[in-house]
Amino acid sequence: MDEHSGARSTRTTRRRLLAGGAAIGTVGLAGCLGGRDGPVPEPEVTSDRIEDWRQTDGSESTVFEQSYGPVTVRALERTRIFEYAPVADALAETIDASGSPVVFFATRIDLRPAVDQLPAGVGRDRVMSEVETAATDAFRAQLRTAGIEDVEVTEEMTTTVRSGHTATAWRLTGEYPIDGGIPLPTGSTAEIDRPLEIEARFGVWHDGTDVIVAGGAYPTEPLLEVFDAALPDSVDAETAVTQLVDAETAEALATDPAAYDEDVSQLLISVA
Repeated sequence: MDEHSGARSTRTTRRRLLAGGAAIGTVGLAGCLGGRDGPVPEPEVTSDRIEDWRQTDGSESTVFEQSYGPVTVRALERTRIFEYAPVADALAETIDASGSPVVFFATRIDLRPAVDQLPAGVGRDRVMSEVETAATDAFRAQLRTAGIEDVEVTEEMTTTVRSGHTATAWRLTGEYPIDGGIPLPTGSTAEIDRPLEIEARFGVWHDGTDVIVAGGAYPTEPLLEVFDAALPDSVDAETAVTQLVDAETAEALATDPAAYDEDVSQLLISVA
């Protein structure tokens, strides 16, 4: 991600988002930030890196419905949820775990009616504020659903996405408890007794029509090192996983977190 600024307050973010909404309004909001009928279009992840990820779920819902003067505004979302397939498969094959700590989400939020259709601009700032709040809450909920706990925001910045729009972006931290054990040659099992430390990124921006929310999460240390810490000193994690499954699985578990960070960053800015 092309990060331009450091930590700032949520209040600053909200002002920036509102200013962005006003700027779009000055160039003509007709049909923008809402104004369509029928289903919300599916968000597209345009980066080739998505080939190593698989979609595991999706959702369509109303994220908020609020009256502003005589008009009731509804914000509809459509979300795609992905997991990094090599790690999810490796965890399933080694410790019989379901799910993955390496996940990515892409969401499109459509406002109906469009902001420009509010009478005399009534409620424009409030609507944009609601969009930001809904986007942030939705991302936190997605992380919780993926099993990531104790999520906290640690940094705020701006970044330019592939379409050329400026996004407000955040870094977050959390924990992912691993519930499972590593089979040993002796027939016993080495239980993993500590959670993974997790880092997450997400961004929110206007694409000229809708609000896009995208982000993902990943562990801050190689999973193979977590396995190694749970094993007796006499057992090497790479050797144990290779014997239990294969070398490709051991390689997936040894992935450097910097590779996850690069993947999530590039996927995030590619959503359209």
